[in-house]
Amino acid sequence: MKTSKGIVPIFFACDDKYVKFTMVTLKSIMENASKDYEYRVYILNTDIKEETKKKYESVKKDGFTVEYIDVSSYYDSIESGLPVRDYYNKTTYFRLFIAEMFEEYDKAIYIDSDTIVLGDISKFYSHNIEDYYCGACNEQAMLQTECYGRYVEEVCGVNRNEFFNAGLMLINCKRFREDCVLDQFINLLGVYRFQVTQDEDYLNVICNHKVLWIDNSWNVEIYGEIKYKDEEINMIHYIMWGKPWHMKNGPLGNFFWKYAQMTPGYDEIKDIQKNYSEEQVLRDMEQAKNLEALAINETAREDSYIKLLKKGEIAVHSIDRLRIMKKIREYELEGRFSEDVEQDPPSREIIPGEVDYLKKKVSSKLKTKAAYFIARRYLNKIIRNKQMIIKDIEGIENLRDLDSGAILTCNHFNAFDSFAIQVAYEACINKKDRKKKRFYRVIREGNYTSFPGFYGFLMRNCYTLPLATNMKAMQQFMKSTNELLEKGNFVLVYPEQSMWWNYKKPKPLQKGAFQFAVKNNVPVVPCFITMEDSDVIDSNGFKVQEYTIHIGKPIYANKEENSKEQIHHLMQENYSLWKDIYEKTYNIPLEYAAR
Repeated sequence: MKTSKGIVPIFFACDDKYVKFTMVTLKSIMENASKDYEYRVYILNTDIKEETKKKYESVKKDGFTVEYIDVSSYYDSIESGLPVRDYYNKTTYFRLFIAEMFEEYDKAIYIDSDTIVLGDISKFYSHNIEDYYCGACNEQAMLQTECYGRYVEEVCGVNRNEFFNAGLMLINCKRFREDCVLDQFINLLGVYRFQVTQDEDYLNVICNHKVLWIDNSWNVEIYGEIKYKDEEINMIHYIMWGKPWHMKNGPLGNFFWKYAQMTPGYDEIKDIQKNYSEEQVLRDMEQAKNLEALAINETAREDSYIKLLKKGEIAVHSIDRLRIMKKIREYELEGRFSEDVEQDPPSREIIPGEVDYLKKKVSSKLKTKAAYFIARRYLNKIIRNKQMIIKDIEGIENLRDLDSGAILTCNHFNAFDSFAIQVAYEACINKKDRKKKRFYRVIREGNYTSFPGFYGFLMRNCYTLPLATNMKAMQQFMKSTNELLEKGNFVLVYPEQSMWWNYKKPKPLQKGAFQFAVKNNVPVVPCFITMEDSDVIDSNGFKVQEYTIHIGKPIYANKEENSKEQIHHLMQENYSLWKDIYEKTYNIPLEYAAR
C-alpha cells in the first residue's frame, strides 16, 4: 500500500480465544490515533480461525489495515524450551519474532491485548530510540512490591527502577536484528529458565541499560497505587489478575467497557464477566500469592541466574559471534557456500620469488624450524587449556598405510581445525617417517602477506603453501606443490573454500583440491571433523566443541576417464563420504536451508 503519510506498524500477539480482547484494544487505538499517519496492524498468531477473522472485520477505520500473520514456523523452532504458566501462554513470546519477520521496519510498536489506549499512539511511536533496543515504561510490580523488586535485582541482575513492562514496547527492530536479540533470547533460554515474569525477565536481562524510558502514563498498570489522574493516562494496562472481564467494578474498568461495546465481541465478553465465579476470584487471589512466593523462592536460590553468572558457571554469548552465526544462516539460505562470513585482513599480492615454497634458503629453513617449534608448543597449550578438544580419531590406517603423497581434504569451520588435522597426521605417521611425509597446508594469499603478529609468523613459516593471484607467483606455487606431492608429502586443502564457524554440515566442494590430485596422480584422503558440545565455555560464551576426526579411505582417480571426469569423480566421492559421516554421526539427513 503506497502512501505519502508516515507508517506506524503496530503488532499484537494472541490466539483464537483472545482475539475479542485484541479487538477492544485495537478499537481504542483507532478512536484516538492521529489521522496524519497510516497504521499497519499485524496480529501474530498460530491458530486464529477464518470465522473469527470474519467476525471482527467490522473493527476497522480509514487509515488502518489489519493483517493476521501466522508465526508457527518461528514458534516451533523454540517451543520445547519455553516456560509457560498460569495467565501466560505461548503468545507472550511472539513479540520476539517481529524484528526478524518484518525486515522492512526499523522500529515498531508491540502492545498486549489487555490494554486500552487513550492517547494518540503515533506520539508513542515518535520517540527516538536509535541508540536503544526499545522504549518502554517501568514495571510497577517491581517498584511497589518488595519481593518482586528483590527478585529482579538478585536473580535477573536488573535494578528494580530499570525493569520495564513489556506489554507496550517501542522496538528498535534494526538494533534487534543487528545484535541478534532473538538469538540472544534463544541462547539464554538454553542456559537458564526464568520463572516469575518469564519472557519479560529474558527481555529485561537482554535489554538492560539499553532502554529509553518513556513516561509511565503510557503504561498505567492496574496494580497497587495508580499515580495518574484519568485525564493524564495514555494507556491502561490490566495486568495479571486485574482483567475487567474478570473483576466487577475494578479500577479504570469503565474505559475498557466503553470500547468493548464498540466491538462484535462485547456480548461474549460481558458473559465471561457475568459467569466469572467467586471461586475463580479466590483462585486468582491464590495465584497472586503463589507468584509472590515463587519470587521469594527464586531469590533464595543458590543457583539463580546472576549468581551462576558471577561464578562463571553460565556465560553470556558474544553478540559478535551471534552475528556470525546469523550471517551463516543467511548465506546458507542464499546458497553462498564458498564465501567467508568473517572478514580477513586487507590483502596484498604475493610477488614472484617472494615465497620460498620448498624452503631451500638457509633463512627459510631456520624460520620454519622455529615456527614449527613455536606452533607445536602453542598446540600443546590450547589442548591443555581445552581451547581445542579432540575426542577421537577414526580411520588412522587410511593415512598410515599410504605409500605416496596425497591431497588431504577437510571441512573448514575454525581457525584451529588445521591443528586438529596436524594431530591426526602425527597419530598416523610415526616420528621417524615425518621428514619423508611432511604435512603442508594450502593457505590464502592474504593470510601469508597480511596476517599480523604471532599468527602471521606461523602463516608465513610453518609449512604453509600460500596461493597467489599473480600469475608467475601462482606458477611457482603449482610447481612447488607438485614437487612436494611427488616426494610423498601430504598437502591439506580446504575444498569448501570458505570457513564458517562451527558449521557442522559439509558444504558443496570446489575443484582446486581435486585438480591437484589428478595432475599429480595422487589420491585424495577425505577427512571430516564432527563436533559435540563439551562442558567447557569459551571466551565467546559458547561451549567448546569436542572433535572426532574421521579419516576416510583414499580416493583414486579412474585412469580410463579424461581429467575433467576424474576431477568430477573425486569431488563426488569426497562429498558422498562426508555426507555419509555427517548423517551417521548426527543421525539426521543432510539438508540445506532454502528460501
